[in-house]
Amino acid sequence: MIADVHFLRPWWLLALLAAPLLVRLIGRRTDIRSRWEGMIAPHLLGHLLIDRGGSHRFRPVHLTAALIAVAAIAAAGPTWERERPPFVEDTAPLAIAIDLTATMNATDVSPTRLERAKLKVRDILDLRRGARTALFAYAGSAHMVLPLTDDAALVRTYIAALSPGIMPVEGKDTAKALQAVEAGLANETVPGTILFLTDGVERKAFPAFEQYKGRNDLMVLGIGTAEGGPVKTADGGYLTDASGARVHARLDIDALKALQNGSRVQVATATPDDSDVRWIARRIQSAFAQKVAEGQTRWRDAGWWLTIPIALFAALWFRRGWTVRWAGFLLVAGMALAGGKADAADFSDLWFTPDQQGRRAFERGDFQDAAEHFADPAWRGVALYRAGRFQDAIDAFAQKDTAESYYNQGNALMHLDKPKEAVAAYGQALKLRRDWAEAKANLALAEKRNKAKEKQEEEEQQEQGADLPPDQVQIDEKGEKGKEGTVQAGEQTADMWMRNIQVSPADLLARKFAIEAREDVP
Repeated sequence: MIADVHFLRPWWLLALLAAPLLVRLIGRRTDIRSRWEGMIAPHLLGHLLIDRGGSHRFRPVHLTAALIAVAAIAAAGPTWERERPPFVEDTAPLAIAIDLTATMNATDVSPTRLERAKLKVRDILDLRRGARTALFAYAGSAHMVLPLTDDAALVRTYIAALSPGIMPVEGKDTAKALQAVEAGLANETVPGTILFLTDGVERKAFPAFEQYKGRNDLMVLGIGTAEGGPVKTADGGYLTDASGARVHARLDIDALKALQNGSRVQVATATPDDSDVRWIARRIQSAFAQKVAEGQTRWRDAGWWLTIPIALFAALWFRRGWTVRWAGFLLVAGMALAGGKADAADFSDLWFTPDQQGRRAFERGDFQDAAEHFADPAWRGVALYRAGRFQDAIDAFAQKDTAESYYNQGNALMHLDKPKEAVAAYGQALKLRRDWAEAKANLALAEKRNKAKEKQEEEEQQEQGADLPPDQVQIDEKGEKGKEGTVQAGEQTADMWMRNIQVSPADLLARKFAIEAREDVP
């Protein structure tokens, strides 16, 4: 830590020279002996001086010099540790890639390797409550299941839907999976961790891991045993080879060791208890902290701590017989600027910009107060969104014509259960940033929700029509079909979106993967 001590603005240290210079100049000015040396004989001067030891007393100039020295050090910005970027979560993002090859249904691990992998993911989610997690699946092709999200319930919903049967391409291509996950994390502002849950990494994929230059940490959790076991099929039978013999899948532990020795990948094998999960959680946080220490954040300016001794030095000026009139003037001027107001918020205006005050409130979790202070519309929208004021957040986001603005508007509209408008917002975001995976995923959810909502409204309208007398006509004064109602924003969770989709998550993923696989064919 001592080796890290340095100054952010070292040129301010030149102001230290002013302290001894001031003492010397004022000392010569107040030194009676030096003023009369040329006029009175030395042997008489000593007898004529009354206060011979006056020059050795502690005087206002010494206090002023100390104040200048401390202020110079404070302005130079002493620092010895780094701080996290504003609004970055303390927990590292995690992308989980699950192997969905047929051998993941081997029964050497109860109940199967794949089911054990799902249990491990649920345990990881429990240990990382509130952290963002992305989900990928791969076999002969690789696909994003979910972008980074802090909705653990949504992740569990999709985890349950994963099976080898939904994969459009057979085989195993771990290198392609690494490429897909890395692309999914490309827009992240902080480093994360990529975790593979698999029963083996093929050796042809080793070069992709050995040559990996990304900033994310790589981990592999091998699931299975060296002895292996038979592989179950979807119909309840067992996988057989061309000769009719059962396929006996084994975990290639030697290959996993070779992968760890030849690359930066951290490798472990699944355990019956949760020790492997705890190791993963610790590794994720330690790797994140290490990446942050390597330069992902700026140095924390500790100079403001020196305002405490500066204030104490200023208090010493109020001694009887001391006159430092210019300091009193500064104090009075400061009080005038404060307007005589004792309110803490008004006092903060003297030292912090509105955005800085908003950031302080945001970090405290007071999103309502943060929204009142933020001048930047993007951050004001984020604060309003966190505070649950979704319509106000939309108005704030709409002040900027950027992909992020439209994306955030879409998210807020979904909370207001306005999927039709959300589809338009996500579409605008994708026009400005074509390859935005998160926007594509949310657009698909919004389209599904919109279709489900339209169908529900049609059914309700038909039911209402059946109850009307033959000679009565009902007019929809809203200008659009549908039943007017109130939707509580807090109830519109991603889990509710999924319940309104007319197909199961497994079918939805199977169709999505098939389309993506066809698009990848040259």
